[in-house]
Amino acid sequence: MQSTLAQFNETQSGEAFALQNERLLRVSLDQVTIQAKLGSMVAYQGEVRFEAASMGGLGRMLKKAVTGEGAQLMKVSGSGEVFLASEAQDVHLVYLENDSITVNGRNLLAMDSGIDWDIRRVSGASGALAGGLYNLALHGTGWVAILSDGPPVLLDVASAPTFADAQAAITWSSGVTTAIKTDVNLKTLIGRGSGETVQMAFSGQGWVLVQPSEGRVGVPAPSGGGGIGNLLGQ
Repeated sequence: MQSTLAQFNETQSGEAFALQNERLLRVSLDQVTIQAKLGSMVAYQGEVRFEAASMGGLGRMLKKAVTGEGAQLMKVSGSGEVFLASEAQDVHLVYLENDSITVNGRNLLAMDSGIDWDIRRVSGASGALAGGLYNLALHGTGWVAILSDGPPVLLDVASAPTFADAQAAITWSSGVTTAIKTDVNLKTLIGRGSGETVQMAFSGQGWVLVQPSEGRVGVPAPSGGGGIGNLLGQ
């Protein structure tokens, strides 16, 4: 019997994090313990354990409660391989070496144990948006897996003034400074605006990754962790 299924054989890689394909992440747990988006496991082989990840202290719990931002994560450990995905979105890998990036919370798929996170507010956001605008600041050494709703574009912030929709800008590097740009005029007030009155402004040295979408609204995972959950619990 002839078959074309061999093209989907498991990827062989010496790295702990590797792309099985553009929408599926393979993690070798023999090398790392990871934190992953709640409900993002689609398959695994070997002895793998899943448990709720710690919020990491009272301060971070309070920030999440106040802002609505944060990561609903599960801890994944053991031996063997685990495959992670979320709504067939594209997966991108970033390796940090004592460095940091900022990520839109719903676009974080997984990170290894050498990465820590906190909740940060975009400068100037509270005056422009009710409740402000918050993202996850990741820092440390290790792999981070980022989701994008379609193939993104990587923009060099230093090359020109750079602006993006707040939901389309999914991650940016440590040398980048953010602010809020507003374009409110008489047409906006009478309901004839462009619909693009608030954008994020990026400056400094580094890059910003922008997806061709304002993001998907996820479906919360059922209690017990089955299914694919929305990272922010919305």
